[in-house]
Amino acid sequence: MFRYHALGGVSAIAIQAALLASTDVANAQSGEAKVLPPVTVDAPRMQARRAAVNPAARIAARHPARGLAAPERQLPVVVVDSAGANASLGTPAAVARFQLPQQSYSITAKQIDETINLKDAEDAVKYMPSLFVRKRNDGDNQAVLATRSWGLNSSARTLIYYDDLLISALIGNNNSGASPKWNLISPEAIGRVDFLNGPFAAAYPGNSIGGVLLISSKMPDKPFAVAKETVSVMPWNQYGTKDTYVTSQTSAAAGDRKGPLSWLVSANYLDSYQQPLTYTTNGTIPGGTTGTFPALNKQGVPANVVGTGALAHSRQTSANLRLAYDVSPLVQATYSLGIWNNHQTSDPQTYLRTTATGAPTFANIAGFASNKYTWDQTHLSNAASLKSDTKGAFDFDLSASTYNYLQDILLNPFTVTPAGAGYSLNGKITRNDGTNWQNADAKGIWRPFGLDGPHEISFGAHGDRYRLENPVYASTVWYATRSTGTGQLYSEGLGETRTGALWVQDAWKIVPNLKLTLGGRLETWRAQDGFNLNTIANASGAITSTVPINQPGLSSTNFSPKASLSFDPNKDWNVTASFGEANRYPTVTELYQNITVGGVATFANPFLAPEHDFTGELNVERKWNDGRVRLTLFKEKTYNAIISQTNLVAQTPTTTISNVDAIRMQGVELSAEKDNVGIKGLQLFGSVTYVDSRILSDPGWAGLDPLTNKPTTVVGKRVPFVPDWRSKFGVTYRPNESWAYTVAARYSGKQYSTLDNTDIIPHVYGAFDNFFVVDMKVHYNATRNFAFDFGIDNLFNQQYFLFHPFPGRTFVLAGKYTF
Repeated sequence: MFRYHALGGVSAIAIQAALLASTDVANAQSGEAKVLPPVTVDAPRMQARRAAVNPAARIAARHPARGLAAPERQLPVVVVDSAGANASLGTPAAVARFQLPQQSYSITAKQIDETINLKDAEDAVKYMPSLFVRKRNDGDNQAVLATRSWGLNSSARTLIYYDDLLISALIGNNNSGASPKWNLISPEAIGRVDFLNGPFAAAYPGNSIGGVLLISSKMPDKPFAVAKETVSVMPWNQYGTKDTYVTSQTSAAAGDRKGPLSWLVSANYLDSYQQPLTYTTNGTIPGGTTGTFPALNKQGVPANVVGTGALAHSRQTSANLRLAYDVSPLVQATYSLGIWNNHQTSDPQTYLRTTATGAPTFANIAGFASNKYTWDQTHLSNAASLKSDTKGAFDFDLSASTYNYLQDILLNPFTVTPAGAGYSLNGKITRNDGTNWQNADAKGIWRPFGLDGPHEISFGAHGDRYRLENPVYASTVWYATRSTGTGQLYSEGLGETRTGALWVQDAWKIVPNLKLTLGGRLETWRAQDGFNLNTIANASGAITSTVPINQPGLSSTNFSPKASLSFDPNKDWNVTASFGEANRYPTVTELYQNITVGGVATFANPFLAPEHDFTGELNVERKWNDGRVRLTLFKEKTYNAIISQTNLVAQTPTTTISNVDAIRMQGVELSAEKDNVGIKGLQLFGSVTYVDSRILSDPGWAGLDPLTNKPTTVVGKRVPFVPDWRSKFGVTYRPNESWAYTVAARYSGKQYSTLDNTDIIPHVYGAFDNFFVVDMKVHYNATRNFAFDFGIDNLFNQQYFLFHPFPGRTFVLAGKYTF
């Protein structure tokens, strides 16, 4: 049955603008100007206007001797230039400002427009080397970023920033409630995306083990606005569900600059009908019914599919305001406000029919009830910063942000009726509102020998606080009871973590083409106020026992050294060796959140120890004016790795969390991109990554094979959620300024989700499959103002599972008008 849903997007005003200026890009190591590809970074007008100010003259006025020695700046500056297919080859602004030692990959708004079927902000990283986002559907609010060595359940092992706001939800480390808050970002507000590999910069906490993703918005230099409408259509046919799911999206932005004040407002509305995100399974075929699809689970245990699980309809609205004010020509203050609202409902379908009457039935399988829900969320973010950019002896960078769950309430019935396809009147109310976190950073840059001196010392202080509030109340009428229900608790998880840090880094140019970067980060962490209330209820929902637990406090203080040595044999080649030690602290949900959401039960562990990680890599890079190739060898060893795994327990997906004594990951990554290959306008890009991951020690393991019931071992097994191979290849042809044609493919090899690697059955619900997906896009600039896109994601309609069933062939049509 084809569902046609009106394009319910309420268009908001919209803008897309970038400051455009151009100059040459510097090699980070060199003390003399070199000809390299232009850099593309979006920046406030403050930087463009600063070009009229001569930093060397100002330094000379303060320090006459130094000024005479260096009347002109020898190191070319990084400025804005968003033209061309290769604008992403330059150095990201954050890397240049703080002399960050990480290797980076970038993509600009223009490249995104031309090559990617962009429906959500996370789509922008689709073809970046080694990266994968677990996006199950349009508007997915549980999309986790996986990197080359950390997988789909590792949301706290990467840092994702939208300007000054940390959108990584370090409240947890999972692919559900702790997923990054991508939904705050309107796609039309994105100016540039940069990914920095590894924990090699002292400026970032241990959560940068997997890397740092920086999303920059566009700030206007003149009145500007843009509005875009996108429709995607996905036919679906799997098990007993055959339908067509439609998503409509309106994305818009607008802004201007008047004197020292610039502003950008962006908004996004999405109305999404989603394919089944889960299925309801049963160990046996229910008696007196037909319609069961006999199946096994990923470990070979019977898990017959009897209906859908979460079958959701989501309506999301987000809006952002960003203000930038030039306090002086060289100091700027910014403020950002973001709000996101989601109303989501799920109405599972049973495949079962009674043999007596043919009527649909739930056959008394309670799993259907946990996937029947109404979910209302309203989240608010605030971020402020004050930054100088004098390029003199000292610069500073002050920032603070906060994220609040104003409302986050999920309602669902407790169980199903004994006969028929109905639900119990009583239910559960799961609340996260009250959960919040704050981050604050104070950074400085000291140039004791001037802008082009041999040393540039950066330093800073960091503080954060994460608070979890997660009560689950009983209700008498599941869909209409007040938000605290009867006042009786099925469970409760409360707790808080706090981290403070001091860091320092010295970027030392030993000679013009050799740079040594040394740094260190001192961190102190504690977990406190942990409390859990656990209960046991009978089949109808009546609580029969209650166990309150005040959890012990935890604390840890650690120092993490960093080192990187970069050498430029000439202007075309670079060799960089980097080492970073990092400590990733347990999140508050890993410690204290016991909860069942969408049929998946999670049990926390209040005794987790911090992860201790050692990472090293060697990079060799060759650059051209219109391309580059990079080879990276990497090795990572982690002690006390915090790993969660999900298995079926009595047909209920159950997630447990534990420390694994030692794991090791090592591999190679090869990436390349080149424009004008053979003919003008033909660009090739791609990457191949291989990871050999192994569990070295886990003396606490006591697992059993689900088929033989015999003990298993984990030593020597592959680390869960890390595929062995991952590759991406694509071609874009731009015959002129009006057209761009792109075909790209993505491949991921086998990955396991259990520590003992017993999940060997592929292509079933709950499995983690390898996959090969091909996408295509045609971009057409019809006029100066109108642009149109047509694309197909998953062109060959491959069906694969990453626990959840992932989208099939999806047709995408978009139109954009620039005012």
